[in-house]
Amino acid sequence: MLSVMGTQASAITFLTAPGQAYSDGMRFIQYYFGLPLAMIILCISFVPIFHRLKVFTAYEYLESRFDLKTRTLTSFLFLLSRGTSTGISIYAPSLVLHSLLGWDIMITNVVMGGMVIVYTLSGGARAVAYTQTLQFIIIYFAMFLSAWYALKLLPEGIGITEALHIGGKSGKLNVISTGMGEDGFNWKDRYNIWSGLIGGLFLALSYFGTDQSQVGRYLTAKSEGQSKIGLLMNGIVKVPLQFMILLIGIFLFVFYQFNPAPAYFNSANEQKVLDGEYRNEYLAMTNEFSTLKEKSREAALSLAQAIKLNDDGKIEALREQMLMLENERKVQKDSIRRIVEKALPNTDSNDNNFIFLRFVSDNLPHGLIGLIIAIIFLASWGSVAAALNSLSGATMIDFHKKFSGKELSHEQDYRWSRIYTLLWGLFCIVFAQLASNFGNSLIEAVNILGSWFYGTILGIFLVAFFIRYVKGHAVFMAAILAEAIVIYVYKQDIVSFLWLNVIGAAAVIGFGVLMQWIMNSTKKA
Repeated sequence: MLSVMGTQASAITFLTAPGQAYSDGMRFIQYYFGLPLAMIILCISFVPIFHRLKVFTAYEYLESRFDLKTRTLTSFLFLLSRGTSTGISIYAPSLVLHSLLGWDIMITNVVMGGMVIVYTLSGGARAVAYTQTLQFIIIYFAMFLSAWYALKLLPEGIGITEALHIGGKSGKLNVISTGMGEDGFNWKDRYNIWSGLIGGLFLALSYFGTDQSQVGRYLTAKSEGQSKIGLLMNGIVKVPLQFMILLIGIFLFVFYQFNPAPAYFNSANEQKVLDGEYRNEYLAMTNEFSTLKEKSREAALSLAQAIKLNDDGKIEALREQMLMLENERKVQKDSIRRIVEKALPNTDSNDNNFIFLRFVSDNLPHGLIGLIIAIIFLASWGSVAAALNSLSGATMIDFHKKFSGKELSHEQDYRWSRIYTLLWGLFCIVFAQLASNFGNSLIEAVNILGSWFYGTILGIFLVAFFIRYVKGHAVFMAAILAEAIVIYVYKQDIVSFLWLNVIGAAAVIGFGVLMQWIMNSTKKA
C-alpha cells in the first residue's frame, strides 16, 4: 500500500496541492471520490486476471486476446501518457531550486533529471519500492509538521477551530459541490461530486488497472491476496490523506489572512519583474494588494472574535464581507499576473505551484526548510524512478523483445533495460522543459495529460475482459476513433478533463461493438 501510494505521491502532490486548495478551496478532493469504488472493482476483476496470466506487463494479455497491433497501440498510448507525465514530475522539484536560488529552470531540469536517472539505474524495482515506503512516511510527517507551524504562527487565541471557520466563511471549505448553475449542470466545471464519482472512477480504474507503473507494483506482491489488500488499503487511506494535504492549503490561506502575504508567490520571477521596465507598475499594484490584505486581516480578526462570542448576526455579515474581499483579491491577482506576463512573456504567470514553497522558505526554521526541500526531492525521485522502471519494462517487453526477432540472454535483457531507462529519462528531461507552458497547477496538468489517454486504454481492457465476441481489428479501429474524439473534445473545451476518461472508454466499447457487428454482417452477406 505504501509503495503504491508512494508512486502516486510525487513532488507534484506536495508542492502544488496546498496551492490548489489555497486558490480554489477544497473542491479538488472530489477528484478522488471514485477511488475507493475503483479499488473494489479492480480487486474483483483486474487483479485476479493479471495474476492468473502471470504477465510482466499489463499489455501482454491483449495480444492473445486480440492481436499484436492492439497490444502495440495500447502500450504506445501508455508510454506516451506516462512519459509526458513523468516529465512534469521532473519539472516539479526543479521549481524548488529555481524559486529559492534563482537557477535557470532548463539547467535545473537537466540536473534533476540526470540525478534521478542515476538513482533509478542504481536501484531497480525492488530498491525503488522499499525506498518509497520510507519516503512516504517521512514526507507526510514533514507535511503535517508544516501545517502545525502554520497554525502555531497564527495570532494568540486563534486555533484550528477558528482557522477552519475563517476558511469556511471565505468559501474555501467547498468539499462538496454539485456543478449546478443557473443553466443546469456545468459540464466544464472541473471538480464536483459527479465528475469525481464518475469521471474519477474511470480515471482510477484506468490508472490502477492498466497503467504499468501501478500494475507493476501489485504484480510484484507475494500473492494475489497481498495485491488486493494493498489496493483496498490505498482506496481507504488515500482520500483522507489527500484531504489533509489540501487542508494544509486552507491553513496557509488563513495564515496569510493575519500575516503579510506576497502579492506574487514566485519569488524568482518577482525579482526579474522588479529589475525590469514594469517595476513601477508592479509595485503600484502590489501596494493596492497590501491595502486589500489589511482589510482582510481586520475582517478575519473580527470574525474570530465573533465566533468566540457566538454572534451569529455578526458572523454572517463578516462572511459576506470576506467573500467580497476574496473576490477582489482574485481580481487583483489576475492584474498582477498580467503584469508578469508583459514583463516575462515566455514565462507561465501562474504562481499556485509556489504557494507552499514560499510559505516554507519565508516562515519555517532553517532545519525544517531543509527537511521539506529534501522530502520534495525524495518524493520526486521515488515517483519518477517507478515511472522510468515501468516505461523501460513496457518498452522492453512490448516492443524490443517482440520486434527484434532475437533471443536475448538474461544479461542482454538487463543491459537493454538499463539503456531504455536512460533513454526514457532523457525524453522526460526534454518534456520537462515544456512543462512551464501548461498554464495549470502541476497537479492539474499531470491529470489532464493522463485523461487524454486513460479512457481509451481502459476501454480496450474492458472490451478484452467482458465483451468476448469483439475481436482485434474492431477494437483497434475503435481505439483510434476514440482517441481522436477525446482529443477533439478537449481541444474544443466541451467538458472538463475528468469526463474525457468516461468518453474514451465508452467510445471504445461503443465503436468496438458497432464495428464488429458491421464486420460480421459483411461476412454473412
